[in-house]
Formats: sequence, C-alpha cells, structure tokens
Amino acid sequence: MIQLTQFLHAAIAVSDLEKSEYFYGTVLGLQKIDRVLKFPGAWYEVGTFQIHLIADSNQSSELQNAQKWGRNRHLAFSIADLEAAKQQLITHDCEFQMSASGRAALFVKDPDHNIIELGEA
Repeated sequence: MIQLTQFLHAAIAVSDLEKSEYFYGTVLGLQKIDRVLKFPGAWYEVGTFQIHLIADSNQSSELQNAQKWGRNRHLAFSIADLEAAKQQLITHDCEFQMSASGRAALFVKDPDHNIIELGEA
C-alpha cells in the first residue's frame, strides 16, 4: 500500500510567465521561492505547499464549464477575509465569480484561465 504523507506541490502550465508571476506574486501575494531547474518557470509557496508555474506556450485556456468556474479543475486556498480578497482582485482588474453554493468563497482565473478558489475560513 502507498502511504501518502504530505502534499508537496501543484504544477500549473502557463503561457505567459511574466503575467502569471504578476498574478501569483502581486495579486495573490504569494511568496516566490528559489528554484534550481533550468526550464522557464517560477515557484511560489503557501505554508508547506508549493505552486510550480511551468512556462508552456502551447497552454490551452479553455474552461470545461464557463458558467460555473468552481466546476473546473482548480486549486483551493483558505483565506482570512473574503471582502479584502475581493477588493484586492477589483484593484487589479481581475474577473472573479462568487461561489454559487452561497459559501463565503470566490473563484478567480489566472492569466491562463486556471481557476483558483479563495474560501474564507
């Protein structure tokens, strides 16, 4: 039996590394960390979890469900203040969608339309 002990990272393909670094580093405020790999990309850290952006000019940005973003593949993060998150996204002209379930959560698209869920804990 395989015994999983910790979730280490998620890799996300991005078509424009500069735009994605702005989104993850400035808009979401994630801490960029050093990486040793030679291919283009950037790594960010949230607690012990990492997001690895991998530059890929062939990245497709189609959503499976364009009406309900939360029904697409996505990463979910706990946040302290949903209203503050909404204001940050508005300040940076980021389109977002409130959770259709009525939960205190929203969904935002990165520059390649990868979905990020931000839910108030």
